[in-house]
Amino acid sequence: MTTDNTPRYVSRYTQGTLALVLAGGRGARLKHLTLQRAKPATPFGGKFRIIDFPLSNCVNSGIRRISILTQYKAHQLILHVQRGWNFLAGRFNEFVELLPAQQRVDGSWYQGTADAVYQNLDIIRGHKPEHVLILAGDHIYKMDYGPMIVHHVENGADITVGCIEVPRERAREFGVMSVDESMRVVKFQEKPENPEPLPGRPEVTLASMGIYVFSSRFLYEELKRDAEDPSSSHDFGKDVIPTNVPKGRMYAYPFLDVKTRAQHYWRDVGNVDAYFEANMELVYINPELNLYDDNWPIWTFQPQTPPAKFVLDEEGGRRGHAVNSMVSGGCIISGASLRRSLLFTGVRINSYANVENAVIMPYVNVGRGARLKNVVIDRGVEIPEGLVIGEDPELDAKRFRTTEQGISLITQPMIDRLNT
Repeated sequence: MTTDNTPRYVSRYTQGTLALVLAGGRGARLKHLTLQRAKPATPFGGKFRIIDFPLSNCVNSGIRRISILTQYKAHQLILHVQRGWNFLAGRFNEFVELLPAQQRVDGSWYQGTADAVYQNLDIIRGHKPEHVLILAGDHIYKMDYGPMIVHHVENGADITVGCIEVPRERAREFGVMSVDESMRVVKFQEKPENPEPLPGRPEVTLASMGIYVFSSRFLYEELKRDAEDPSSSHDFGKDVIPTNVPKGRMYAYPFLDVKTRAQHYWRDVGNVDAYFEANMELVYINPELNLYDDNWPIWTFQPQTPPAKFVLDEEGGRRGHAVNSMVSGGCIISGASLRRSLLFTGVRINSYANVENAVIMPYVNVGRGARLKNVVIDRGVEIPEGLVIGEDPELDAKRFRTTEQGISLITQPMIDRLNT
């Protein structure tokens, strides 16, 4: 296929594709950040939610039929989708629909990712897709799904698995595959203890991104088979994908730059350290994830807020300023210092406060004279005047949730306990 023909084929195939975004997971490794919200609803990047990234990828790829499967504490996620993703034109059969767990098949909730899709097969069939694109709702990346669908069709595949190269020591966190010279998958292991490296590259392993393209009829048959298997955990990575390696036509699709073959940006913000690092990368001069790319915008719902404001310019240090930071709308930095930090909507930092290496979620209020370093602060927290975090690791560990890399996660109940 020539390059000139690609857009035409991509358009035709994406229009016949239904995207299923799996957004029902708890994300337990994010600890207190997901006590009251599903992981895909977690704020990210100053004004977005994690789920905005796969949804924006779909819309930008020309996939305008999207179903979101929810389960765990989905209220915030549902509100966000209803407010920010209702702009598609239903009269043209474009939609973002929510499919909450409804016990449609029997009396059980979703038992796994494959079961979540199986329990909604009647709805999926009703959309009559040619292909079904299955996405995790909790990863940060920008990807055009069109070429992956073309890759699937040209190989006559039953399943195509999006994959990235990861360091072998991290591969235990992923589904790991081996491929032949045609990129056909010949082996797949979910989170193995001893991941198999790429030939000739012992330090690198090929890992699944949790992105799958299925031919629709094949998907229906496999989900029915899996549902009838009493030994299955009804999960794509643990059951459906490995089962089909020897009998199905399964191909890997590497998430690489077509020209340079360099690895594209992709982050699994599965724990607090990874979440902190991915947010902090955005304040770099030239971050790998470009949020200022007009050709691939990230769509979201955002409240109407005034511009960020920096006030006071007095001698003696009472000066509102920010360096190497991102500050969202509605924030007020009043006579305070902000360095290498990312502020979400409506944050207020009061006089003489010093904030460094911080990810601060919406509507946090930092009291006068507070000193905060290496922190993630949950939404709406009231930081007391003069509170010091990030200077005494032992004290921080007693008061807050502290990670292996020394990042303190702060929630309002933790602050409330300081006064008891």
